[in-house]
Amino acid sequence: MPFSRTGILLAAGLALVAGPALARCEDFVAQEKPQNTFAQNIGRSFETIEEEGWIEFALYEDFAPWSSLVAGEPQGIDVDIARLIAAELGVEPRFRLVAASETLDADLRNYIWKGAIVDGHVSDVMLHVPYDSAFTCRVEQAVFTGQYGAEALAIGYDRATYPDKGPVPAYFRFDPVGVENDSLSDFYLSSIGNGTMAAGIHRYRDTAAAMAALAAGEVGAVMAPLAQIEAALTPEMAVHQPPLVGLARGQWTVGVAVSQQHRDLGYAVDYAIETALADGRIAAIFAAAGVSHLTPER
Repeated sequence: MPFSRTGILLAAGLALVAGPALARCEDFVAQEKPQNTFAQNIGRSFETIEEEGWIEFALYEDFAPWSSLVAGEPQGIDVDIARLIAAELGVEPRFRLVAASETLDADLRNYIWKGAIVDGHVSDVMLHVPYDSAFTCRVEQAVFTGQYGAEALAIGYDRATYPDKGPVPAYFRFDPVGVENDSLSDFYLSSIGNGTMAAGIHRYRDTAAAMAALAAGEVGAVMAPLAQIEAALTPEMAVHQPPLVGLARGQWTVGVAVSQQHRDLGYAVDYAIETALADGRIAAIFAAAGVSHLTPER
């Protein structure tokens, strides 16, 4: 998995080590407004979406169990939530699986409010956007809404290696642990004890590869987001969420982003998600995927 899907949490203000708390937007400096420029209408309005009968969702590629191509068809939790949103709006869902950039800012710029240099159209809605109130203060071009779940760091482990109880990060000073390269788990474990765990950290292309290494006995544990671990568990494995000392936030809310020019679309999407949270349809999507539904902050 590229850097941004877990590294974006750092960009969104989730520091590895807790610091002094600030009031929301206390340190925000408003961006300078351009002068003598014409307004640009980027993307499709909610009215246009309803008239044309379809809506496009930007989803991360190769990101099981959230979104990926299986036999050429998009599948995953985020795909099912997108279908639910489209059904509530009475339109057809279309999917655009996109590569993660190095920062969340770049993803939002490329897929929501401006468009990339190559194939520069924007999508109507982007899913799986980590929500952080401080980050929303400085990104004025996007609206963050529709919080539908949460992610949390966890440790998946081999039951035979740890028969009595699950391992905690301190164990990995001596025991091999798998992480996705350049992920939040990688950064966190590398920061403990001034790098004393470095020799035991085995880095893999993505969490799926780390879990395959766990199944093959290359490592005794994997630290990664809970959903990705749960989706790859075998009967020989277990998962737990121990305290993560020094980590300011080990759980974060995910939702959607839309262009700030199309706030009415954001309201409609948020209402669809709120309704589906209340009647249990979103929880059922997670349950069908074998993944815990963590309650989002709304």
